[in-house]
Amino acid sequence: MSNNLYSAIQSALHKAPERALIRLLDGRSLTGADLDRDSAILASVLVAAGVTPGDRVSVQVDKSWMNVVLYLAVLRVGGVYLPLNTAYTDSEITYFVTDAEPKVHVCSAQRAAHVEGLTGEVAGLSVMTLGDESGSLYDAFLAAQSAGSRVDAIADRAADDIASILYTSGTTGKPKGAMITHGNLLSNAQMLTEAWGYSGEDTLLHALPLFHVHGLFVALNLALVNGGPVWLLPKFDPALVMEALPQSTVMMGVPTYYTRMLAEPSFDQAATAHMRLFISGSAPLLVETSDEFFERTGQRILERYGMTETGMSCSNPLHGDRRAGAVGPPLPGVEVRVVGEDGQELPRGEIGSLEVKGAHVFKGYWKLPEKTAAEFRGEWFITGDMAVHSEDHYISIVGRGKDLIISGGLNIYPKEIEDLLNDQPGVVESAVIGVPHPDFGEGIVAVLVGGEPLDMSALEAVCREKLAGFKVPRRWVQLESLPRNTMGKVQKNLLRDDYKDSFSG
Repeated sequence: MSNNLYSAIQSALHKAPERALIRLLDGRSLTGADLDRDSAILASVLVAAGVTPGDRVSVQVDKSWMNVVLYLAVLRVGGVYLPLNTAYTDSEITYFVTDAEPKVHVCSAQRAAHVEGLTGEVAGLSVMTLGDESGSLYDAFLAAQSAGSRVDAIADRAADDIASILYTSGTTGKPKGAMITHGNLLSNAQMLTEAWGYSGEDTLLHALPLFHVHGLFVALNLALVNGGPVWLLPKFDPALVMEALPQSTVMMGVPTYYTRMLAEPSFDQAATAHMRLFISGSAPLLVETSDEFFERTGQRILERYGMTETGMSCSNPLHGDRRAGAVGPPLPGVEVRVVGEDGQELPRGEIGSLEVKGAHVFKGYWKLPEKTAAEFRGEWFITGDMAVHSEDHYISIVGRGKDLIISGGLNIYPKEIEDLLNDQPGVVESAVIGVPHPDFGEGIVAVLVGGEPLDMSALEAVCREKLAGFKVPRRWVQLESLPRNTMGKVQKNLLRDDYKDSFSG
């Protein structure tokens, strides 16, 4: 049997071919048989466009049922699926496309002209458009359907072959492409199936984006590998969640989703009585949110821990103590350790650097062998997170050694924003920090030094032009100088303390 992830998904689809798996709020649905057939038809379109095993297919489209079929079709032909945030600007897309060198780039009609201008830089690049049910890719799908064109064969892939590349911004330099293998994705889905008791009888409420590891690989893959139905919401909206909630058993979200649901008066114990499991990740869940959720619903949110490079590594238990502020023990098949600066494991209870090992850990960074080597200590992946390992095997994340900001469940690395700001006229230096935000978990504050008073509105306009909206600072501060230690390093911890109340009240 092929190690192609689609082989495992197809096996689940065939077990209940008439079950409505992808369900839309307008009443339409796709069965397991529909997904298998439509992905075979779209696979023929990709093959006609020249996609062969190992070729990248980059995708920047709105969430839709066709987005799901496209993902499955790329897996089916052995391509490498490269999802891109719909908020990325043209300059950001330029970097991703020229670095990944995809054979096909799929985007909205509005974004196509820019990428078509890159065809001279990327050999063999084809640009296709996709709305929900519009665009050149959708037209090609309909034409292939009418002609009876389909690719029923599943490309043979080894467990170590790349299934996807997800770009994760670095603390220095340009974003890095994390190479995720078929074996990584299947092992993580199997781990989560066991840990969360997931089955084809579960119905997933899916409000997450499909360009992120959380929505695509944790949520969608888990449901598909188990052949379970999915309510595919176009985006997170409390009203849409309340509409789908009565017919769901599991919901995954970022902490922001749960704070917004708690603002809904009708979100109470009666509304959630049939729900089996609420899961939170991608950002720390505040203890206050966890406690308020429990008081309102009688259920404790299950918090877990993962990252782009590893998928999920730890989870609070399905049955047992779900500790607010902790991310639980390691998942089945995952090893974890907390080490000191010398790389030696620390005694339980001491703060150190978290490292993980297992079949879920990624293959490395695209075109960056030296960076890949630097992120591993033997077989152990260095997460960059600071953690404590309790005597009873629970992991608590206490800080991030890489200054990562997580706002609304999305990763933001200050260095990228600082590099842009430091290039602007009048800016001597900058420090970008994350501080508590009641809705997004963390909000972005830009602290600047300039010889003269700086035009903050102009700087914000530059950021909005060059960066995705979620990376734009929400508060701007000018100081005479940045606080530094004796080694000259900016003391961001002091800045975080000074501006920790920026978004309160």
